[in-house]
Amino acid sequence: MSSRYKAIALTGPGKFAEVTKPLVDPRPGYVRIRVEACGVCHSDAATVEGLFPITWPRVPGHEVVGRIEALGSGVQGWTVGQRVGVGFLAGFCGYCEFCRNGDLVNCKNQEYTGVHGDGGYAELMMAKASGLVAIPETLSSAAAAPLLCAGITTFSALRNLPAKAGDLVAVLGIGGLGHLGVQYARQMGFETVAIARGADSAELARKLGAHHYIDSAASDPAEALQKLGGAAAILITASGGNTVSTTFKGLRRGGVSIAIGVGPEPIEVTGMDLIFGTRKVEGALTGTPAVGDITLRFSALSGVAAMIETMPLEQAAAAYAKMMAGKARFRMVLLTKNAAG
Repeated sequence: MSSRYKAIALTGPGKFAEVTKPLVDPRPGYVRIRVEACGVCHSDAATVEGLFPITWPRVPGHEVVGRIEALGSGVQGWTVGQRVGVGFLAGFCGYCEFCRNGDLVNCKNQEYTGVHGDGGYAELMMAKASGLVAIPETLSSAAAAPLLCAGITTFSALRNLPAKAGDLVAVLGIGGLGHLGVQYARQMGFETVAIARGADSAELARKLGAHHYIDSAASDPAEALQKLGGAAAILITASGGNTVSTTFKGLRRGGVSIAIGVGPEPIEVTGMDLIFGTRKVEGALTGTPAVGDITLRFSALSGVAAMIETMPLEQAAAAYAKMMAGKARFRMVLLTKNAAG
């Protein structure tokens, strides 16, 4: 076994570099993973563009799939050779007030994969055992990778809705998040509405499982939703506060808009629309590792799959640029030399 491994690191904002790093043993509570695939996510911009405080150099990537090759002391429940995933949340502490109340997503001591520690744009990575997700053998590593962030985020938000099977649920945006959101909503039994700009997305929306398609460039999406009876929930996968505002009146009384797309614009809704319809606006980050397990199992059982394009690890900078330019359809995945086939 080589004493060093290859990684694609950022030496500063926007500065990709191929580096080699020394092989070390995992510290207590951690595992060493031989990476097979890593998704390229818009949230990687937090590292690539230095949006969070970063200690350089830093390896990005938080949609990581690989096999455990070494266990740190104290790790239980995981075995060498097991295929596992790592998402955006690097692992909860288990002792802060949020963890003690069962809110593991909002752990006060949780780090972000690829931000506070090195991520998956590499042949190897260290991961905290409390953040690991089990990968079903029926999913390839490339197929599983995007589900560890885009999948968990959309699945968890929809799974936690107050809506019931048969209720009208809309997904705004058919992109990296939205194309999964539409599939999950349909498979969960909701009457599913896809909202996007342009008539050319209608066929894709139907292929993904949408019962209805609303072209937001041709009609008022809120009015169109009300004609369908009003949405019990709207999953906002596109970034920008205006996307929430323009659809908010499409909620039925008691409905909720859940924003998972992050943008700098403020969200504006009137007090009249909010209060007199008892409507709500919420944000959703992602899910716990246990929800990650369920997301991948549900995806494998139901056939929900990300539309992906693969590139070798060495082309990480090009894959990131394509994703940021909006030219990916819909998720980019990096493959290492460890990937099968």
